[in-house]
Amino acid sequence: MPRRRMNRNMQAQRRAQRMEEEREAVVEEDHGEDEEESPAVQATGKIGAKKQKKLDEKQARKAQREAEEAEREERRKQDVKREEERRKDEERTRLEEEKEEEERRIAKEEQDKREHEEYLKLKESFVVEEEGVAETMDEEQARSFLTEFINYIKASKVVVLEDLGARFGLRAQDAISRIQDLLADGSITGVIDDRGKFIYITAEEMTAIAQFIRQRGRVSISELAQATNKLINLNPESSPAPLTVS
Repeated sequence: MPRRRMNRNMQAQRRAQRMEEEREAVVEEDHGEDEEESPAVQATGKIGAKKQKKLDEKQARKAQREAEEAEREERRKQDVKREEERRKDEERTRLEEEKEEEERRIAKEEQDKREHEEYLKLKESFVVEEEGVAETMDEEQARSFLTEFINYIKASKVVVLEDLGARFGLRAQDAISRIQDLLADGSITGVIDDRGKFIYITAEEMTAIAQFIRQRGRVSISELAQATNKLINLNPESSPAPLTVS
């Protein structure tokens, strides 16, 4: 074999041997690195567990904060709701008080108006027969006359309208008008019969008569008259005091 060719073969063999040696060295190096990395990988796994624990604790704290925040928000909403209800109650109370005050004011105005109208009627109708002239009265005197007028009727129970007018210096028709006005506004209760008499009936007696009718159902006029005679006291125990005109 020629020398040159032999040299080429030897060089090729050496190159192949070097390549094999280099390959084996690389394999050994890779294996060594794997052996060196194993503890690192294990360490990395331990760090991951600790980190997971911290993450879990952080998540738990976050959940607790969110729960506390939700609780505070709920309390705030309840406080707002209670405050709103309180304001509504105060407003409702204020409106009710204003309404009651307005009703009292209107009632007083109506009462004052009725008293003034009654005063004007009394001023026109009351006459002192002995003098034959209308007596001038202020509102206080008129109310005093009206009170005495009503008390006399209540005490007498049964009054002849003509006699009532004469006693109080009233024309007969004025006496009837006064009684009708008092019946209309509820100051007295009773009936005017066809013989020119007024029969005063107390509220208790009216209630007793109404109860009798309800219990008996349909009743005749005669039955009602008999019951009325029993239920209504037409004989007062004391006579009214004589009227004095000042």
